Amino acid sequence: MKKNKVGMLGASGRMGQEILLCLEGQTKFEAFLGWSNQKEETGYKHSVTKLEPDLVDKVDIWLDFSTPEALMSALPKIGRSKKPIISGTTGMSEIQMKKLNSLSTSAPVMWSSNMSLGIAVLMKTIENLNLISHFDFQIEETHHKLKKDRPSGTALSLQKKLQKVVKKNLPPAVSMRGGGVVGVHKIWAYGTEETLCFEHTALQRQVFARGAIWAAERLLKKQNGFYVFGDLLK
Repeated sequence: MKKNKVGMLGASGRMGQEILLCLEGQTKFEAFLGWSNQKEETGYKHSVTKLEPDLVDKVDIWLDFSTPEALMSALPKIGRSKKPIISGTTGMSEIQMKKLNSLSTSAPVMWSSNMSLGIAVLMKTIENLNLISHFDFQIEETHHKLKKDRPSGTALSLQKKLQKVVKKNLPPAVSMRGGGVVGVHKIWAYGTEETLCFEHTALQRQVFARGAIWAAERLLKKQNGFYVFGDLLK
């Protein structure tokens, strides 16, 4: 069976290395090209700091867990190959998101602030909170002390979806940073006589890597367009 060649943006980072581990022993994917700004081996078959056409053209699907700046610099080079792109890079501006979205006219593109199945289901569960839209709501998130964005991209996505469902502005997400916490997200709903809380806890970073590979398998079958993780649950 021919394996799909994976091109990884941000290959030397935490997620790039987690995905590398998850690709070991895979029958459908090969850890083909690892791109990083760092001049070091990434563990992928080809470790590069420059995206040259001879290797770029051999990639079947791109996974991106880099930075907004790194992704923007790579888009012109990987976009011309018209291959599917999965991005989990957070902290992008509206203009940067539009640039990523623009590639969806010629290839399937998926972006998500969180690649876990649990958060995807939680996103859909939020839709039921319109039934108690008169409650007070609060998003709360906790991550390890080295996480740069605050609030997290996942918290912002939950907040955006929740505000759309309950049709009112909500207080900013409460963010906490400490230790080695992988990720905890809570949605609080406060009534005058009862309280409801939805909580998702990531026990290890590998859940996001496995989720990205799960998404890659499905995105390869999709037509050109822009998708979010939840779209692939259908």
